Amino acid sequence: MSTKTGAADTRPMESFNDLVAYIEAGCKPPENWRIGTEHEKFGFHTDTLTPIPYETDRGVRAMLEGLGAKFGWTPVMEKEHIIGLRDPVTGATVSLEPGGQFELSGAPLDTLHETCDEVNTHLSQVREVGEEIGIGFLGLGFSPKWTMDQTPMMPKGRYRIMREYMQKKGNLGREMMFRSCTVQVNLDFASEADMVKKVRVSLALQPIITAIFANSPFTEGKPNGFQSFRSEIWRDTDPDRTGMLPFVFDDGFGFEAYADYAADVPMYFLDRNGVYNDVSGKSFRDLMAGKLEGFEGEKPTVDDWVDHLTTIFPEVRLKQFIEMRGADGGPWRRLCALPAVWVGLLYDQSALDAAWDLVKDWTEEERQALRDEVPVTALATKFRSTTLLEIARQVIAISRSGLKARNRLDRFGDTEMHFLNAIETILDEGRTPSEALLELYEGEWGGDIDRIFTDCAY
Repeated sequence: MSTKTGAADTRPMESFNDLVAYIEAGCKPPENWRIGTEHEKFGFHTDTLTPIPYETDRGVRAMLEGLGAKFGWTPVMEKEHIIGLRDPVTGATVSLEPGGQFELSGAPLDTLHETCDEVNTHLSQVREVGEEIGIGFLGLGFSPKWTMDQTPMMPKGRYRIMREYMQKKGNLGREMMFRSCTVQVNLDFASEADMVKKVRVSLALQPIITAIFANSPFTEGKPNGFQSFRSEIWRDTDPDRTGMLPFVFDDGFGFEAYADYAADVPMYFLDRNGVYNDVSGKSFRDLMAGKLEGFEGEKPTVDDWVDHLTTIFPEVRLKQFIEMRGADGGPWRRLCALPAVWVGLLYDQSALDAAWDLVKDWTEEERQALRDEVPVTALATKFRSTTLLEIARQVIAISRSGLKARNRLDRFGDTEMHFLNAIETILDEGRTPSEALLELYEGEWGGDIDRIFTDCAY
């Protein structure tokens, strides 16, 4: 979840048209399109395999302070607490998820080569600081061992409000907050029509990506019956702000329709001078009208709208860019593979057209069925006369063609296509990461979940 790092934007949003205009301002010509990659990971004490608390000389604060001191990151503070870091050169940030998960929100970069260099640099820095104080990091979609009671809570005001509200909407919202990790990519659009096509393709294909990256088969030390329990959690978190957004496929969908949807999603909080005020469940439209209880007469600011957009969690999220939200966290090589898939599909027009041709006749019921079934059956999920494994092979072939056409070369003259190799290995074997982990658990590990902290650590 976002951590504020810049000056507050307190310009008032006077009308609904201002909400629409904010999103529309994300339009960029193709030469200005960038790639923003985010990933989360679990920290643990390497001697006890316990989660790291915020305080203590082997805690989250110590990690953040160590990264800042050694590598020049600038601290981001909330009152007396350091809650994140910012790279003063690139603008990349390190932030904290509610249970102490470390998130890198990467800078907007031009190529996948730069993106992977950024990931590699960050993980190397995290590992160097962590090794000095006995902390390691794990790439999975869900916490494999710790109970909710064992999981710490980070000192960020918004998380207290969200934690309490989560109990009122769905059953698994707290699991999402405290015990899940994802990798996602943020990509640009040129126009409203370009946004519409990209969002539709991305929503339709998101379950296929979930299946490929499924990597959360354990809960509290045992198999949980899912290949992506992280994905299952989102099915029972909060129906007001999650899901497959069927209205995106309606005629006339565009910036206005998304803003209309977002304005109806209940609020969590209002940030006033660094204090998070609990307005959970209340209406953003009332705030627009100056009628929000406790804040009568106030109009929302640009920051209020930005904050609100970050509290909406569909499978694909629209802000001034498009966020792909369907993948479990995973090992080093798959952190570069996820953005490669989507860049190949969406940043070349022929590839985007081919992807749309693949999904354009899928019905709302079919898309929803895939979303519902994939957390359990992943690549083996049946679709029409085939399986998602075969669909996934077609999708990655389209992506590879898009990366080839982009022809962005590194210093060795290589294109971006090799970043798909980790995924193509999965599809060649026909076995998800979760299935590979379960085989290890039942075989070589002898049912000992502690092995995951060595075999799957960064």
